[in-house]
Amino acid sequence: MFKYYLYKFGQFCVTRLSLTTAYKIAVFVSDWHYRLSFRDRRSVRNNLKIIFSNHDALPNQTREVFRNFGRYLVDFFRMARKLNLEFIKKNVKIRNLEYLDRILKEGNGGILLTAHIGNWELGGVILTMLGYPIVGIALPHKERSVNNLFNSQREAKGMMIVQTYEAMRKCAEIIKSNKIIGLLADRDFSQNGEVMDFLGRKAFIPKGPAIFSRKTGCPILPVFLIREPDDSFLLSFEEPIYPAKDKDDVERLNLSPTMREYVAVIEKKIKEYPTQWLMFREFWVK
Repeated sequence: MFKYYLYKFGQFCVTRLSLTTAYKIAVFVSDWHYRLSFRDRRSVRNNLKIIFSNHDALPNQTREVFRNFGRYLVDFFRMARKLNLEFIKKNVKIRNLEYLDRILKEGNGGILLTAHIGNWELGGVILTMLGYPIVGIALPHKERSVNNLFNSQREAKGMMIVQTYEAMRKCAEIIKSNKIIGLLADRDFSQNGEVMDFLGRKAFIPKGPAIFSRKTGCPILPVFLIREPDDSFLLSFEEPIYPAKDKDDVERLNLSPTMREYVAVIEKKIKEYPTQWLMFREFWVK
């Protein structure tokens, strides 16, 4: 319950402060998190070592990951009460939205694929508020009270949430109704991922997006909500990834070609915005 009350206190504070002040406090608290949490600091630093050839700047880059996580929490806890269409119009630039429109016109549903980069939670809610039928697949928290708090934030603006343990059963139905499911594809929580090359090292990669795409025939659409230097956002869609139609691949349910395509997109985005990759566990297979 401690975590629940801590989050509730954070939510209470950030919804009563200006956004600028809330960000400043988040940076202050994040700097203490960076100093005091040896385990998190080591994990982030070791992850960044794989991305950067120059290790001299690692302390500052590691600290910036912590600060971006603090800003992410501010945005998350303000979503339900403070996010509106006026904020989106002023602070969110959208690139390649026509890819999403095209998928919906095809009528076969789709998969929005993203990663723990920027603010994936806010991205899904923004699209929901813009009228797109987004259904988020969320890993449940161990504490029910924390889980309910997080889902209430996500659902406050109309976004539907499906827990991972019921995703297989519900997602095919959702896609058939020409809706879009949202999945994170950079970290495997199920222990059933596939080992693949990721930024030059071996890592477990989630198979879920490839499985849903192959079984339903719907495309995967990579999308990322990235924080700009002035704390505005860029919501950027990449080219859709359609499931392979090779007969042998379909019969053997070979997921690797599709997975390699979305891994390449995620790798590129992490290289572009490494300090916005909010990964606090060592990522690669040892």
